[in-house]
Amino acid sequence: MTRFLLALLALAGLAAPASAQTLVNNVNGYTIGADGRLERFTGMVIDTNGRVSSLLRQGEARPMMPVTAPRIDGRGRTLIPGLIDAHGHVMGLGTAALQLDLSDTTSLAEAQARIRAYAAANPDLPWIIGRGWNQERWGLGRFPTAADLDSAVSDRPVWLGRVDGHAGWANSAAMRAAGITAATQSPEGGRIEQVGGQPSGIFVDAAEQLIQRHVPAPTAEQRDRALAEAQRLLLSTGITAAADMGTSVEDWQTMSRAGEAGRLQLRVMSYASSLDALRTVAPNGPTPWLYGGRLRMGGIKIYSDGALGSRGAWLKHDYRDAPGQHGLGFLTDAQLRAQMEAAASGGFQVATHAIGDAANAQLLGAIEALAPLFPGDRRWRIEHAQIVDPADLARFGRNGIIASMQPVHQTSDMHMAEARMGLPRLGGAYAWRSMLDNGARLAFGSDFPVESPNPFHGLAAGMSREDAQGRPPGGWLPAQRLSLEEALAAFTAGAAYAGFAEDRIGSLQPGRYADFIFIDRDIFDGMDQQQVRDTRVIETWIGGERVWSDGTSASERG
Repeated sequence: MTRFLLALLALAGLAAPASAQTLVNNVNGYTIGADGRLERFTGMVIDTNGRVSSLLRQGEARPMMPVTAPRIDGRGRTLIPGLIDAHGHVMGLGTAALQLDLSDTTSLAEAQARIRAYAAANPDLPWIIGRGWNQERWGLGRFPTAADLDSAVSDRPVWLGRVDGHAGWANSAAMRAAGITAATQSPEGGRIEQVGGQPSGIFVDAAEQLIQRHVPAPTAEQRDRALAEAQRLLLSTGITAAADMGTSVEDWQTMSRAGEAGRLQLRVMSYASSLDALRTVAPNGPTPWLYGGRLRMGGIKIYSDGALGSRGAWLKHDYRDAPGQHGLGFLTDAQLRAQMEAAASGGFQVATHAIGDAANAQLLGAIEALAPLFPGDRRWRIEHAQIVDPADLARFGRNGIIASMQPVHQTSDMHMAEARMGLPRLGGAYAWRSMLDNGARLAFGSDFPVESPNPFHGLAAGMSREDAQGRPPGGWLPAQRLSLEEALAAFTAGAAYAGFAEDRIGSLQPGRYADFIFIDRDIFDGMDQQQVRDTRVIETWIGGERVWSDGTSASERG
């Protein structure tokens, strides 16, 4: 039947014939039900709009469909909803994949060798740009310096972002290009690290812009390549939708170009990088869903502090390993509330980064002050909520707050967090169970490219609080563990709810998009955290269409 005839039937209010639907059968299916609990099914009918028409359960008769109706034979494989990353950086992931990557280096010497080799292989690049260094993983005991970088590359500027994106490492040539001298002052909300009264080459948080604004901007073609790579990486790990935290105008333009050309497969819930970007992209309020439900700008991302690894997270008390330092509060109470109020007045959702206990307390206070002024379903988002004073945990259960957290941060940060603060001050750290118990809505993500986007790593961490090597046995602060079912809900229905998208994604229920993945194992069949972590995605489907395959799929159209 032609699409033209189907359209006429729809306009006339007539149901499409069964032959226009697709049957997915013979699957070991799981989804999150309306009550938040795990449901099982053996088949699914997808309508012509790419949405679930019905689920088939064990013992139920298969629907009568013409022999010509499309069929997908799951051959008994496990099928789960497409996973949703509630906090990532789409363009950042693609850009990082095309630049120098230091995320797997384990020493300064290894990083220097990698930088030297990259520069030699790319002699025409005016700047060497990359990311992923982590002095904690190197066991360096200090930040690296410009001199460390000069020994690898000194003939042109080098600018390398820390793994968390909250500090940058520059060589001497980059500092000269930016005009950085001993007289350069640290900007508000930032810090220029010093060695012997001179800039060391490390620029924390707002100070990063002192170098970044001199880096050549990528071309439109480079941005398009980065988006294509980001989509490939995300779809291959089973991510079918993501909240893009900090969408710039250029990022939006890149995703819009892909949408216009039919190249945007991932569903993106966009949160603008600033009020200016919000007003440029969406001057009349949140955009509708564009490009067949692939892109929408509905909110803004605000920063209240930095990160723990760079000692930029704003703490109530000094860092244990840096007396006299308590991090960086980016905004005064009045400034934070003014930004939040400006966005909320336009009908936008507010998502605010808060890592330290002081930053979380400030943000909770701002929400409590603004909530009476903006009644209704606002879904105030607190991004990361990593270090929370236990006395403040109950406040997360008020005013419809969403705790948007990243399980893999806990397994990456646990030893550093103890060094930074000491175990007695970490009673509210990465407190997923406490968030749920206090009535907060939980949404999980990865913060890619800070961490791997692979959601199965997050699911494994959520259920065990153990790292990839199973350490510490039984989990770090194990009282905060979740069940696998709860972790999956946070990566699906919870993440959709956090983006006002629960009416279309997050579960395989009638009326929702048929966004699903086939995986190589039944993760609910008594799997331990390592088995869950090692799960492999076989196929990724969005809106009833296959958008990625590993090439060895056992499921196919009949």
